[in-house]
Formats: sequence, C-alpha cells, structure tokens
Amino acid sequence: MSLQCGIVGLPNVGKSTLFNALSNAKAQAANFPFCTIEPNVGVITVPDERLEALAAIVIPEKVQPTTVEIVDIAGLVKGASKGEGLGNQFLGNIRSVDAILHVVRCFDNDNVIHVDGSVNPVRDKEIIDFELQLKDLESLDKKIQKIEKQARAGNAQLMECLEVCLQYKKHLEEGKSARSCDVSKELQIHIADLFLLTMKPVMYICNVDEGSLAKGNQYTQALMDAVKDEHAEVLFISAAIEADIAELESYEDKQAFLADLGLEESGVNRLIKAAYRLLSLYTYFTAGVKEVRAWTIRKGFTAPQAAGVIHTDFEKGFIRAEVIKYVDYVTLKSEAACRDAGKLAVQGKDYIVDDGDIMHFRFNV
Repeated sequence: MSLQCGIVGLPNVGKSTLFNALSNAKAQAANFPFCTIEPNVGVITVPDERLEALAAIVIPEKVQPTTVEIVDIAGLVKGASKGEGLGNQFLGNIRSVDAILHVVRCFDNDNVIHVDGSVNPVRDKEIIDFELQLKDLESLDKKIQKIEKQARAGNAQLMECLEVCLQYKKHLEEGKSARSCDVSKELQIHIADLFLLTMKPVMYICNVDEGSLAKGNQYTQALMDAVKDEHAEVLFISAAIEADIAELESYEDKQAFLADLGLEESGVNRLIKAAYRLLSLYTYFTAGVKEVRAWTIRKGFTAPQAAGVIHTDFEKGFIRAEVIKYVDYVTLKSEAACRDAGKLAVQGKDYIVDDGDIMHFRFNV
C-alpha cells in the first residue's frame, strides 16, 4: 500500500527545509517564494521499534520497513484557486495525496522574509483553507449544474445526490472545510468522484524555534485555538533542528543530539507516527530468516485484504492466516515457542487484523 502525504503551506514557512529533513532529498531551500516549482518526492522509512525487536529475535538476512512518500508542493499565494502564482499546479498536486501536512510558521526571524510581511499562523492557515474551499465550491457547482435538472424532474437517486452536494456547498460557503461537514459515510459516496481537497485529513505542523519545541508559544496557541473544532492533530517541530539531525551519520549521534535538546524522539519520527494515526493505518509483520518485513494496511482490514497488500494472488487464493500477537512473539522469542504455548492462532477470511500482528498466509493460486 503506497501512502503519500503532501507538505503544503505559504512560501517561506519551512516546507522545503522540513522536506529535506524528512527524506534527505535536497529540495532547494531559499529565501524567496516559489523556490520549489516542481513537486519533489521523497521516500522515507517509517520508524517502528517493533520491527527492530523482531529483527533482533529472528536475525534475518534482510529487514524491510514500510515507507511513506512525502511530496513537497509549490508554495501557495492568494488567488491560487483562480490560477494566481502556481495555483493550478499546486491544487492539482494536492489532489493526488492521501493526507495534507500543513506547515505554518510559528517563529520570529527578521532574516527570513514572510510573504505577507508578518508572522500570523492563523491568517496563513485561512489563506490556504480559503483557496482550497473555493476550488471545492467550483467542483460542486459543476456537479450541481450537471444533475439538478434531472434530479428535480423526479430521479430519486440524483435528488439525494443533489441534496448532499447542496449541503456541502452551504458548509463551504460558511468558510468551513468539507471534512467537518456532518454527512454520513453512506451519503459521502455522492461526492467521492469530486475528490474534494478539503475532505483530505490534515495535520498542522507548527514550525517553531528551539525554545518553543516543548511547550509552544503565542503563535502555536493561536493556531490551536483556531483549529480546536477540526479534530486535527497539531505538532510542534523545528525544521531547522530536524535538518541538523538529518545531517548526522549514526543513530548514536542523533540520539545524543536529541538528548542534549531534552528530546526523546525526533520531530520527523513523531510526524510519521502521527500521519499513521491520522489516516487510521495499522502495521502487520511477516517474520522469517529470509526477511522480517512491515506491511501497511488500513484499520479494519480482513486477513485476505492484508494478504492482498503482499500480492493480489494472496487475497484471491486465501485459505487461512496463522497469527501471532506481537507481545507473545517478543516474550516467547520464536514462532515455534509460540506454537507450543498455544499462542499461534489459525484465522479465516473474517479475521480483522490487529496492529502489530505477525502473520503467515496460506493460499492457493
């Protein structure tokens, strides 16, 4: 399963610096707008202590973590929904990602020019929200015009679709994003084909100075107050510090650097884990002497669906899954010991995979 997150924000808020730290792909970072013109894509590994613990037990020939694609999308300006700046390109790129990592500037630095002349994360957030909402309204209006005549002529299914579209339109016209509109999942099918930009889950990343990493500052508080009704995750990260950490070669050096700052974990690690929570993603593992590997699935996947992430033939020909819980595996130290202790369960097609399951699939083609 390929997961893609798009880093968005106004120019000069630290997007490309954070992208570099995340992926070590060197997007050009400079002190002027539109530095990142083409979307840079970096592939990063997902940190997971469980994978390391399993590898220490099995001692495989290869360890394969899951990955996330991070897309650094061109900076946005007012009028993007009408094609200003790089607006059309920005909006096209954001439409293809699974989640939005919205970077907002929450630090003072006279040497870094702000595109609007002052630091105001709430205003910056609202600029991007407004442009995305306008684009979504445009998409809804086109669909409404297309179906309205037939709907009002008595087509019950199209009438239901029209009512849903009108509900979303009213919500967006109130300055709210589609993701917060009170529409059941069953009815959301009517707008699924529009791929509304403001339906995408969002995480706000407050780019702060070193002194504000632990508790934030007046800027982060203002942003949290503004998004308190969105049920969105808010992280404090210093892109500059993450860039310094990314330059260090060894794991030990990185941990020592973090310890000097009073931090237990890098912002990059916290961000990736938060993205998994945001998207309701789970990880299951396969463990053998050839390879210990992590696999990404969506919460609620059945055993055959999880098998299909490895190969579609595994799902089509699924017979059963042999499942060991992570805690049992690391406690008993081997598959054989788990089997002898009755901790290996044989599960069928209806089994819902838990986060951290160690699985072995039986199938025929």
